[in-house]
Amino acid sequence: MMRDQRGTVTLWVLGLCICVLFLGGIGIDLWRGIAARRDLAGLADAAATAGANGVDEAALRAGSVRLDPARVRAFALETLQRDARFVQLEAADVAVVGDEVVVTLEDDVPLSLLNLFDGNDPFIVRVTARARPDERS
Repeated sequence: MMRDQRGTVTLWVLGLCICVLFLGGIGIDLWRGIAARRDLAGLADAAATAGANGVDEAALRAGSVRLDPARVRAFALETLQRDARFVQLEAADVAVVGDEVVVTLEDDVPLSLLNLFDGNDPFIVRVTARARPDERS
């Protein structure tokens, strides 16, 4: 007795196509997230390094290296505005913590193929870069 099994292979191939689409979506969206993180990390490093140049000139003349928070913020934000032409930032924070400049950047990366499975929620990429002025004699 043979049962009629027409359509079984079609269903199996359809399920396989959905799995391949899901795995392809993971791969594409993962690489988009890695590329966004790389871009943000370079931008944060540049802003933190520029901000570390914002030393207090009066203290420097007196022989000590100390950061001026207003100059740090101005230098870092100027670098972010100049270099962020191709990156849309959701949030940017520049802070002076002790003798260190801390730049935190955040961006939303929308899903492409996984948008079919997960809805319309992007995932967040956040990077932090730190820099401090170099004391040389």
